[in-house]
Formats: sequence, structure tokens, C-alpha cells
Amino acid sequence: MVRQKVVISNPTGLHLRPAGLFCNMANKFDCKVMFEYDNTSANAKSVLSVLGACIKSGDEITLVCDGNGEEDALKAMVEAVESGLGE
Repeated sequence: MVRQKVVISNPTGLHLRPAGLFCNMANKFDCKVMFEYDNTSANAKSVLSVLGACIKSGDEITLVCDGNGEEDALKAMVEAVESGLGE
């Protein structure tokens, strides 16, 4: 299991479009991809889980990847978040 904290940098947080990009990236990997925010853990492969977390710009989340390809998944997820998820 690998984990890393990242700050959501896009100005509108994880609303529908960036949440979709976030989930699409997570779904490219076989491993389990989760994120932790505000004392809860959610499935990064589920748009509803991502939207339900109500993550705003400047919020810090912890990405957690576990399983086959976990290191590659974590790297890709961190890069996607740091790049602003298309915004």
C-alpha cells in the first residue's frame, strides 16, 4: 500500500467534470484506488463517491493505492491532481 497527500489546485474543486477525469484515471489501474478526506475514506473509481466528498479548491486529500501497479497508479493520480484535472 502506498499513499501520498495532495492539494486540490483547480479553482472549482472536484465538481462533475474534474471528478470524472479523476475517476477515469483511477479506473485505468487494476489496484484499489481510494482517497481520504475529512476523516472519511472513499473509492476514487466512483464518481458518486468523489462528488459526495465535496472537495473544494485548496483541500488536501490523501490518495491511497493498494495492489498490482499501486506505485504507477499513485504517480498518475498525483500528476492528474497537480495538473488541475483539465482546468
